[in-house]
Amino acid sequence: MSDAKRQPHGWLILEKPRGLGSTQAVGMVKRVLRQGGYPKTKVGHGGTLDPLAEGVLPIALGEATKLAGRMLDASKVYDFTIRFGEETSTLDTEGEVVATSDVRPSETDIARSLELFMGLIEQIPPAYSAIKIDGKRAYDRARAGEEVEMKTRAVEIFDLAVLPPTSSDQTDDTTLDSVTLRAQVSKGTYIRSLTRDIAHAVGTVGHVTYLKRIKAGPFHQDQAISLDKCEEIAKGAPLEHLLLPLEAGLDDIPALSLDPDSAQAVRQGRVLSDLPQADGLHLASLHDVPVALVNLEGGTAKVVRGFNLPDVAE
Repeated sequence: MSDAKRQPHGWLILEKPRGLGSTQAVGMVKRVLRQGGYPKTKVGHGGTLDPLAEGVLPIALGEATKLAGRMLDASKVYDFTIRFGEETSTLDTEGEVVATSDVRPSETDIARSLELFMGLIEQIPPAYSAIKIDGKRAYDRARAGEEVEMKTRAVEIFDLAVLPPTSSDQTDDTTLDSVTLRAQVSKGTYIRSLTRDIAHAVGTVGHVTYLKRIKAGPFHQDQAISLDKCEEIAKGAPLEHLLLPLEAGLDDIPALSLDPDSAQAVRQGRVLSDLPQADGLHLASLHDVPVALVNLEGGTAKVVRGFNLPDVAE
């Protein structure tokens, strides 16, 4: 067998630091793979994380990039800190102060307000966001001094709670300059907007001072690696020790085992019939090697997305 390194397929889960953009992270991974002697590999990320945010950033390699769209649609979990008393133009620490208030809420006030944001809600995204308005990014228009009118959008908040205080002498009636929350949210949710709206709901103003994504789809911060660890790939560290398999991004999808003949049929895009499995999306595999995502309906499986992965025997 050749000593040449194979093209990698799977997920690198980065612990993105504050100040690094998602596109920059993808560029870094491409560079360390190239310097590590790997073949040219398609690389993408599974959900943008603002430069001022930190935490879990799934990086898809090779055939896993075909699942990046599913990752964008997945729910996310964030820890974030609201500082009360000042609202900024960007709703975070980068912007100029645009409103102030002397009102400080208690933890009881905050806990009661959170009930208003559970479930499906309408949210106005920040003017400083990547949403396009007439073909131009909202943040470019805002930075140019334009008045940016953002349209409301429907998002879903699955869970929202106050994290335990760091001070042991804090009581429920203590007024707070800041509070840290944990939120599980649908795609398209802006934590900066949620922060603004929570502050308004308790009669004051506020902005985000800390934002960390602790979970993205099935990927948790416990699986994330530092940039220093990722850089070791460029120096010859084995990638397989850091890489999660393609199917790690599909942990909520039931498996469908194929024999060699049916695997060949699926690879050719043909339909499989008379299957006993329940309707819905399945991950079809041959000897634990993913072959395709297939949709079953009435015992018939049709290919949704095929994977071009080498068989174990190759």
